Amino acid sequence: MKEEFSVLPVHVGFIMDGNGRWAKSKGKSRNFGHRKGSEVIEEVLKTCFDAGVKTVTLCAFSTENWNRPKEEVDEILRILDKFIDKYRQKASKEDIRLCVFGDFSRLDENMKNRIEAAVESTKGGKSGMVNIALGYGSRQEITRAIQNIIKDGVTQITDDTLSDYLYTAGQPDVDLIVRTSGEQRLSNFLLYQSAYAELYFTDVLWPDFKREEVIKALRWFEGRHRRFGKV
Repeated sequence: MKEEFSVLPVHVGFIMDGNGRWAKSKGKSRNFGHRKGSEVIEEVLKTCFDAGVKTVTLCAFSTENWNRPKEEVDEILRILDKFIDKYRQKASKEDIRLCVFGDFSRLDENMKNRIEAAVESTKGGKSGMVNIALGYGSRQEITRAIQNIIKDGVTQITDDTLSDYLYTAGQPDVDLIVRTSGEQRLSNFLLYQSAYAELYFTDVLWPDFKREEVIKALRWFEGRHRRFGKV
């Protein structure tokens, strides 16, 4: 049964947190938790798009995540590589555009090539947009944007100018940020794009964040009165 909403966020960002704690609670390895966490992503995306959300950004791997043990980093990247390669087929079939952004300098060439192929093969998608933030940090993104503005010799700088140099250029600002696992911070995720975003924090760990939890977050957003500085 399709859910109906009176108000919907156009752009939702997900901080997918809690895979390790979920696994620990079950006596399993952190990598087991990451694998299980990857299995709910498609359900989350489908629920969002079925509801009418147009753009979803997933915080998949942050710049800070490079500080984790190498074995865990390698496994997370393997999981993401597999997911991106698999999801591009679904995205192409459902007319969804897939965008992967961040600092790829530490990725191997094969993964870079598969990312490029996924982005290229879905660039004509019109029914929805999925951003995967990989090797991503918002402060680093803003610094990169400013460096490129200077490099291009731009002297008249407005809010729109900076937006045009971000990874999300041309996309709507974020309306709703959802973070799982009980943590209540943005952790360097889409700081500029989320200037007016509603922030939804839940104790549910990411591997348990399925359709009903997505609907719950969207219902919460539906009840918000967004004034944008007005009365």
